[in-house]
Amino acid sequence: MTFASTTLYLSGIGVAVTGYLAVIFLRDPQNGLQQTTHHAENLPSVMTDRYLAMTALAAGATFYGDFKVIAFLFATFAFMGFADAFIYARAGKSISKHMIAGGAAMIVVIVAILAQITNGAA
Repeated sequence: MTFASTTLYLSGIGVAVTGYLAVIFLRDPQNGLQQTTHHAENLPSVMTDRYLAMTALAAGATFYGDFKVIAFLFATFAFMGFADAFIYARAGKSISKHMIAGGAAMIVVIVAILAQITNGAA
């Protein structure tokens, strides 16, 4: 087994575990908090970490300069913005900032796709 194949294998395990945790949170948020040992009272601090991590991901994708990577990453960011807006809309709360964030991320996606097409890179 090469380092390349091992990297892909380990990354696949990471995808599976993260997906599993997402399903747990989707089915039973309290169980998700318990399984991940997160606590609701600490979520503001956890969100700080998440925003720092998203900033690092966006910076890495930008510096790497691959339009496919940028489009995929910002499509994920758009999903998060729109999903949060949906959650808050169901709770009767303001959604404008999350919709703006999701829309801004979608603009990056569209421009990255157009850059990919017009540069002829596949």
